[in-house]
Amino acid sequence: MTEYVSTTPGLFPLPDFAKAELSALKGHQKHDLISGDEGEEITTAYEKGRDAVITAQLEAGLDLVSEGQLRWDDMLAHPLAVHDAVDTQGIVRYYDNNNFYRDPVVTGDLTFSGDVAAELEAASSLTDSPLQAVLPGPYSLADLATDQYYGDEETFLEAIADFLAGEVEAFPEHDTLFLLEPSLIESAPGDGIDELASEAIDRVAQATDAPVVVHPFYGALEEKVYAHLLDADIDAVGFDFVTEQDQSLYNIQEYGATDDVALGLVDGQNTLVEDPEAVRDRAEWVFDRVPVTDFETVYLTTNTETFYLPYAKFEAKLEALAEAATLAEVAAV
Repeated sequence: MTEYVSTTPGLFPLPDFAKAELSALKGHQKHDLISGDEGEEITTAYEKGRDAVITAQLEAGLDLVSEGQLRWDDMLAHPLAVHDAVDTQGIVRYYDNNNFYRDPVVTGDLTFSGDVAAELEAASSLTDSPLQAVLPGPYSLADLATDQYYGDEETFLEAIADFLAGEVEAFPEHDTLFLLEPSLIESAPGDGIDELASEAIDRVAQATDAPVVVHPFYGALEEKVYAHLLDADIDAVGFDFVTEQDQSLYNIQEYGATDDVALGLVDGQNTLVEDPEAVRDRAEWVFDRVPVTDFETVYLTTNTETFYLPYAKFEAKLEALAEAATLAEVAAV
């Protein structure tokens, strides 16, 4: 029987109290924080924020709990932005929206960092619930960065994959790993690179024994990119059914799917809170139109990160996801 699991791709909005505290701290500006140099007050504010978002997920009844990635001011570029071999330079638009990040310019060897592992260790001490790790996928992280060290696209992508794999190997026990890969859609890899992107994802996935979900968003994957992605040894591919339904359905119909699937059915950028029954119905609408009817696990999630949302709307969407998964489980019995 199919198991329905409610979760998110992470990158949460700051709780209102934490946002106010951080804004009030002298010298604190968005994009100015470097891991290890935040200072005690800022570190404490983020710790309280982490506790709050974990509590929010637990109270909502979410099946998988994310650390929240509240410190990721540079969003998916964060693991590089805090690395010693990276020079963070000018402000760059984050995909096609009104958010920005510092350009991470790689100037040296990408050795082990441990930054994300430390965040997960802190999260694991706050809950006994299943913990979901979140990372940028290697293709997206390479796409968001500037290389001034490795010399060519292929070598750089391989180095990013090796770096991320090393970070994953240091993670505490986790139940899933979401690799976020919006660049596979926004800056789709061309011939040759699409295959290397799949191999890079495979390299990171091999670093954990937990199920790995590769979640692209901001649209649907091009056919060839999707077909190559299925060659990677991953457990699930995510689909942004909020932004693009037809192409997402076509990919599954034409090329099949992984044994598990992640359905982005709740809008991570829109403040309208979805009705849980409607979310459940959207999942059924997908299953009525695809040839695969026996997915082992279906992850119900937002289509994108949720840091765009006001905090109260974020909390309400967590509750909608959790209830939708429960309704789907009941209907499947």
